[in-house]
Amino acid sequence: MARSSLARELWAFMKARKKWWLMPIILLLVLVGTLLVFAQGSVLAPFIYTIF
Repeated sequence: MARSSLARELWAFMKARKKWWLMPIILLLVLVGTLLVFAQGSVLAPFIYTIF
């Protein structure tokens, strides 16, 4: 519930303040975060962690 509330509040902020440039940054952070979470248990983890 808190996550949907946070997403809704962030969307309302960007809509009201015309901060559309934040959307690609947020999407990139979410994608990198999911990549790190899913790669944590895989064989590719050492190679992914060296990128960062």
